[in-house]
Amino acid sequence: MRYSTNYDIGDRKRGQGINEDSVSLTVFEEGHRDGYRGQDRPQSKDSATTDDGETADVTDETAGSETAAYMADDNDTDDEDTSETDGNGQPMNRSAGVFVVADGAGGHDAGDIASYITTTIVAEQLAPVAIRTARSYPGGFDVDVARDVLPDPPGERELETAVAEAITAAHREIIRYANETGTQSYTTVVAGIYADGKLHYGWVGDSRAYVVNSAREIISPLTRDHAVVQEWVDSDEIDPVEAHVHPNGNEITRALGGSGYEDPDEATVGVDTRTVRLYAEDTVLATSDGLIDAQTDAPELYEEYVDSDHADSVAERIREQVVTDDEIRNVVLDAASLDAASQEFVSLANDRGGKDNISVLLFADSALPETPESGGMPVRDIDPDLDISERDTVIMTDE
Repeated sequence: MRYSTNYDIGDRKRGQGINEDSVSLTVFEEGHRDGYRGQDRPQSKDSATTDDGETADVTDETAGSETAAYMADDNDTDDEDTSETDGNGQPMNRSAGVFVVADGAGGHDAGDIASYITTTIVAEQLAPVAIRTARSYPGGFDVDVARDVLPDPPGERELETAVAEAITAAHREIIRYANETGTQSYTTVVAGIYADGKLHYGWVGDSRAYVVNSAREIISPLTRDHAVVQEWVDSDEIDPVEAHVHPNGNEITRALGGSGYEDPDEATVGVDTRTVRLYAEDTVLATSDGLIDAQTDAPELYEEYVDSDHADSVAERIREQVVTDDEIRNVVLDAASLDAASQEFVSLANDRGGKDNISVLLFADSALPETPESGGMPVRDIDPDLDISERDTVIMTDE
């Protein structure tokens, strides 16, 4: 599994602020016998029912023995790939992991504390779930162990629920902190479990996740912002170009934390969750809104666009000055490595103004099945009915 993280305070805040973002990546690598043979599915005389009501077979096999679990150091990402068989015949490992990106809300007293609490608590709660999920599917190593000593393979809804519960636990701890310190402490979050070839994830606020597929050269947005501007786009009150530069782009409708007036043991937050299948040619990107909302001239551009009666020429200029989904896709496709891509994302955001803190996390797994050459590709876009030209301009912003 290859991975990289990068983060920066942003040019506009450099020397006069702090980085309120936090990133966390926990990777579980597993090797046994001659290496990982590929994804397995349970098979036996008995059957289990999946969350979707379909029947799945159950096997009598268990996981391999050589394991290593570690927290990826934010400053030592090295774009390492321990999952792909190289030209020297290195055995292939199986990978599972947990990712978290949190963006402390600007303008509040303790956004950096909120994002730190979130990345640590979510990772702490979900890492065992990811490892247990991997252990449920042992056939990839051709090891036979009685099924009754293995955990039951979790379904998609069970894993999505685990993600939502971990995010809610972070929400409660932030509120507890706000109660004890008398501060306002908020953060957004996008987080998930990667296991058995699927990404089970959830989000609150306007931090985002994407998947870029190099075989088909496409980008799929996986999240929809919880933001005022997003709601206006959804209801056709403003067009997608206005959303790039709207003055209300810093107003989010959901966040973790609060001002300390809630009971931390009972507090809840709305977490949206989804599951998507991944392929060997996929790169997952999680990012704070600092990558998207980099443009410092947004208010002037908005006024010019409205005053021009939404002229196409002004719309095109706005697209050229903000970071679009097409550009995000191209950075991933053109980069020589994930480290190179993460560095380019920070440079790109700063080149466009560096208005906010910038954090990116990328990972890919060559041990997955290849992308189908034609047909058979599951819908992964959060808005599958939009064509790519429309979708790439729906950029929600937060400062």
